[in-house]
Amino acid sequence: MFISKRYIHVTPLLLALLLAAACSDGSIKKPEDWNRTERGAVAGGAGGAALGALAGSQSGNTGAGAVIGGAAGAVAGGVIGNEIDKTDDDDS
Repeated sequence: MFISKRYIHVTPLLLALLLAAACSDGSIKKPEDWNRTERGAVAGGAGGAALGALAGSQSGNTGAGAVIGGAAGAVAGGVIGNEIDKTDDDDS
């Protein structure tokens, strides 16, 4: 049985989107209401995707580089933001 390369690329993305949607409580917060963990994850994800796309373009895999860089950046930004949130909670 032949599986198109398109399905191999799209299926993991759809599964990740489904997983993210399952973790949501359905409410949408305004960006000004985000805590530092959420802001760090968004900023890290955007920066990581941009840098990943640049790095991936050198090897001909711009999309894969953007996805990997975005995921790594979101995790790193979220962890850093979470630590800042914890520090702020300890200070108060």
